[in-house]
Amino acid sequence: MTVATSRPVLTETQSLILPGRYSWEEFQAIQTAIGQASSLRITYLDGVIELMTLGEYHESIKTIIGFLVELYLFSQGIEFYPVGSATRVSREKSVSFEPDESYYLGEQKEHPDLAIEVNVTSGSPQKLEKYQRLGIQEVWLWQAEKFSIYVLEENTYQALSKSKLLPDLDFELLAQCVLMPSRLEAIQTFTAQYPQK
Repeated sequence: MTVATSRPVLTETQSLILPGRYSWEEFQAIQTAIGQASSLRITYLDGVIELMTLGEYHESIKTIIGFLVELYLFSQGIEFYPVGSATRVSREKSVSFEPDESYYLGEQKEHPDLAIEVNVTSGSPQKLEKYQRLGIQEVWLWQAEKFSIYVLEENTYQALSKSKLLPDLDFELLAQCVLMPSRLEAIQTFTAQYPQK
């Protein structure tokens, strides 16, 4: 007797780099052919195209990070404009990508001040090149259950122990809350440290 099983839930993030190099026009054609698949991201950098599926774990982590960061900004009275994973694109600089979360702080500009990228299974600081091209001031990478903070100084990212944009944010507490199984407990713990002013 065959037992019916439910369709497996996509829990893993998977990445595929297309072989060869592609012109901007070829990239745009591939992007159009793929369409607006909500679970698929496409990145372009110097002719290299990477396709990525986003699993539930990735989405859960990036959502709670974004929620806690926004709670912090609100509690500190910092004006912000969340723009999530809006595509950042520049044909002139040969780059197109989507951060996991991104924010303008204070006022809107050409590109966000802060971008957050969640690497569940793999990734490296080399991924910073795409952000550097657009002059994004800070990139926070979440990988191996902790944050790495990169700050743009003289057109190069430097790894620092804390944010220059948000110097009072406790990243150890933020990581601890991100890893809590209960989102309610995470929010309560975080807001106890950063109550609304």
